[in-house]
Amino acid sequence: QVHLAESGGGLVQAGGSLSLSCAASGQTYAAYAMGWFRQAPGKEREFVAAIRWWTGDNPEYSDSVKDRFTISRDNAKTTLFLQMNNLKPEDTAVYYCAAQILAGIITRTPEQYDYWGQGTQVTVAS
Repeated sequence: QVHLAESGGGLVQAGGSLSLSCAASGQTYAAYAMGWFRQAPGKEREFVAAIRWWTGDNPEYSDSVKDRFTISRDNAKTTLFLQMNNLKPEDTAVYYCAAQILAGIITRTPEQYDYWGQGTQVTVAS
């Protein structure tokens, strides 16, 4: 079991920044990758970013957030971060962190992730 808990969401003006954190506990050594997804009202959950958990490298980003968001983790492998800059109203969503157990490649499909946090709301005002 891997337990995930997001924090850091809130309300920000367009062009502003927010930093999300995801505390990871339990059998985190079993995770191959950790990622961030988001879901806006009436829309499907979509991939935002992911990183290879054990090595902390190979970051991947969706085209919509590339060059604005940065994913990282701490050296102790207890926390996943998402630094979000130059936020836009279309970034408004509930943000979730998730753990992928299957090793090999970092996937972007929500169904390939095994553990999820409860989500944190990010609202960007225009």
